[in-house]
Amino acid sequence: MKRIAKRMTLALAVALSWLYRLIPVGALKRLFRVQDDVQLIINERALAFGGGEHPKHRLMRYHDFFVTRIPPGARVLDIGCGYGAVARSVARGVEGAEVTGIDNNPERIREARAADNPANLAFVEGDALVDLPVGDWHTIVLSNVLEHIDLRVEFLRRLRDVLAPAQILVRVPLFERDWQIPMRRELGVGYFSDPTHFIEHTLDEFDAEMAAANLVVVERVTMWGEIWAACRPRVHAER
Repeated sequence: MKRIAKRMTLALAVALSWLYRLIPVGALKRLFRVQDDVQLIINERALAFGGGEHPKHRLMRYHDFFVTRIPPGARVLDIGCGYGAVARSVARGVEGAEVTGIDNNPERIREARAADNPANLAFVEGDALVDLPVGDWHTIVLSNVLEHIDLRVEFLRRLRDVLAPAQILVRVPLFERDWQIPMRRELGVGYFSDPTHFIEHTLDEFDAEMAAANLVVVERVTMWGEIWAACRPRVHAER
């Protein structure tokens, strides 16, 4: 009887140890999902607070990263321009610039065209993955665009080869923005900030993709949990 009781005690201890391990896992998964739901509500309320434009544009000042790196008189193509916030900042902030925004969402393009736009800004509806707008573009802006594309290296190569820009300015979410992101991945909980993302880059992944596209990262800033980078085709970077 003592031997049976000892075995039962051991089995119970093992079962409890597994239970104690499972309880925090389940709790974390549930809490992360609640966090996602709350974040959706926060963003919706933030948009309402901003009158339809998210306050992050103003608070993060990431538009300035693009504006201050584009020379006067440049022809600029903003791919995935959405309702045109960044494109408008560039058109107003860069002297003599000619700016075109392109997006495949007709509703966003209607919003962009209906805004108070300067004369040096135009918007076109189209899918840059399929039909790149030809032209002598000095700068291409990709603000929160690459993470929505599956075949990113191939896309970047097409931009480089077909449009031959002097530079590509990129903004993407950073995987290493918070310890909770690798924790979520470890638990099998979604860790993308948007369900339509294919990737949220680590610094190493970002550098590797730019190199594979034959682009040189001449400047890279990590701010607000994001990567902001100025990239040049190798032929331009080596001049």
